[in-house]
Amino acid sequence: MTVDDVYVAGVGMDRFGRFPDKSFVDHGVVAAGAALDDAGVEWRDVGALYCGAAGVGLIPGNRVVEELGRNGAEIVNVDNASASGASAFRQACLAVAEGRTPIAMAVGVGKMQRDAFGANMAAWLGGGEAAVRKLVATGMIQPAAVFAMVARRRMHETGCDPTIFARVAVKSHRHGALNPYSHFQKEVTLDEVLASRMVADPLRLLDCCPTSDGGAAAIVTTRAVAERLARHPLVRVLASQAMSDIHLDEPWGDAILTRATAARAYEEAGVGPSDLDLFQVHDAFSSEEIEYYEALDICGPGEAEKLVLEGATELGGRIPCNTDGGLLSRGHPLGPTGLAQIWETVVQLRGQAGPRQVDGARTGLIQLIGAGNVCLIHILQRA
Repeated sequence: MTVDDVYVAGVGMDRFGRFPDKSFVDHGVVAAGAALDDAGVEWRDVGALYCGAAGVGLIPGNRVVEELGRNGAEIVNVDNASASGASAFRQACLAVAEGRTPIAMAVGVGKMQRDAFGANMAAWLGGGEAAVRKLVATGMIQPAAVFAMVARRRMHETGCDPTIFARVAVKSHRHGALNPYSHFQKEVTLDEVLASRMVADPLRLLDCCPTSDGGAAAIVTTRAVAERLARHPLVRVLASQAMSDIHLDEPWGDAILTRATAARAYEEAGVGPSDLDLFQVHDAFSSEEIEYYEALDICGPGEAEKLVLEGATELGGRIPCNTDGGLLSRGHPLGPTGLAQIWETVVQLRGQAGPRQVDGARTGLIQLIGAGNVCLIHILQRA
């Protein structure tokens, strides 16, 4: 099923950060309200809502709708770890493409503080010996340890230096400082990154994304409805692809999975990497970002370090990456992360990104990986 005739009519965000006095419902209501205002539609006009969330408890979308008001809309809750918001967006796009509703909303909510996310994860694991068995069975070791091993492997194979990873972090914080919705809004220097506390060698604290709270939302519709609303330049969904992993004799398959999903997305969209003006990727760790440069064919194998050194993926560079600060700076509340990427790409393609604006941006790609080896890629284009 393709996403022909699907357009993003509105986007909204609630700032990412740590907000102990706000619930995930609060974040979702703010983001949904902002998206409705941006699109110029009423909540009663929305025929389906897909809520992306992970670790916040049962029926999060239903709880957001209780605050928005009961309008009879279909409600579907989507938990796909880091890819929850991206998965909710895909489902909203498919609902419109299939003609099930002319207007659908995807909303993502996240609450990563220990009293919320930690309690739900502990309950899921069950505690004691059973928790240990489940951790082993599902391969759920600390993400920092996994990506540290990936970084070490890259260092061994390409001669990459940890300063390359640090430069990615510097770039992301520079972008995030220009984004009023980002968790971190302060630039950092290369020396500050390299002097920050070691988390999992060679990754340091500033190479790692923060745990955040927040919300983000998007409204999708048909071209006819988008043209009638006429609020913004039209942004079309050219491609929406989702894949899970295929068993391979590889220690880390996220880059391989990304390459396979990207191939499908490029084919569906009828564009290639050379047509992109900007892209957003899952950068929970600075070393992870550069793996996806190659997996998305932004550059050839072994050339990612060169892109970093040349500043090609910075604002003002040839093909900016994570223009809102990415997970490293904008933050990563799981549920809304993918929809924050949609928000950023849409405002870029509309020409509304202010000091972060990529000149002449017309086509953008969004990639997100979720725990359990899933990948989603969307390609958006200004019509």
